[in-house]
Amino acid sequence: MAAKKTILVVGATGQQGGSVVRHLLDSGNFNVRGLTRNTNSDSAQALIKAGVELVPGELSDISTIRKAIRGCDGVFGVTNFWEHFNKEFEHGINLIEAVEAEKIKHLVFSSLPNPRNFGQGELDVPHFELKARVEEQIRKKGLPATIIHAAFYYENFIYFLPPQKQSDGSYSFGFPQGDTPLAAVSAEDIGGIVTPVFENPEKYIGKNLGVVGDDRPAKDYAEIMTQVTGKKIVYNYIPRDVFAGFGFPGAEDLANMFEMNRLYIPNRTDDLNSCLNLYDRMQSFETWALRNKDRLAAVLPE
Repeated sequence: MAAKKTILVVGATGQQGGSVVRHLLDSGNFNVRGLTRNTNSDSAQALIKAGVELVPGELSDISTIRKAIRGCDGVFGVTNFWEHFNKEFEHGINLIEAVEAEKIKHLVFSSLPNPRNFGQGELDVPHFELKARVEEQIRKKGLPATIIHAAFYYENFIYFLPPQKQSDGSYSFGFPQGDTPLAAVSAEDIGGIVTPVFENPEKYIGKNLGVVGDDRPAKDYAEIMTQVTGKKIVYNYIPRDVFAGFGFPGAEDLANMFEMNRLYIPNRTDDLNSCLNLYDRMQSFETWALRNKDRLAAVLPE
């Protein structure tokens, strides 16, 4: 019997990294090593109990990345713009330089499309562009890599953009997506795509994969949440300039992201179908919402 390959998962306690860890372990085909800044946290200790070899490290310190990577067959890499902002690019470069130095045979990197490639490149979306610039460097270096582009998380309706109560007792959420379908996915399912990619490197090295679990207008997501929670939830289109003026950190970045989607990405049907072929348990939004009914209800104030 061939020895199991060892995969290092960056951000093992985060949403993407945690999903990849769970799916790799569930497959039974890999030894999993996790990189995290705090090995003593509750989430880190839970991973250790699950069988993960957890190592401390920082993406800002390439020496700790190289130490964690050493001896691995593959690496799953993800960077976090919303925690580190412009340092994200430096973190990504540190990661790929460590991968190159340690001669890793397969990198799966979580990136996003470059907004400069849409329209006249007029929309500034830093949390997309910084990842895309790291992706460009991966290509230039010729690293054996697979790139994934994960869609909008279903979980954003719980953690980031929960529906807000209105004066008439209904709930609403809004952004500049308009009627253009919004591709989305559960963070829980990202590992379901990454695992077969690591299982079949010869098939996926050099490829880009869009990770999509559903692709429908925002009003449909509202209707599904209404059906599941029993509370009226509606989607309101908020023009780009209005949303960008809300003033919270990243407001303009997100406004431009939704505007890019609205104007230049009419659908992601091909990505959705590819994901269903690769991982047949990919959750639709309705499936996910039913499984997370209590969590959705909990963010709707009485």
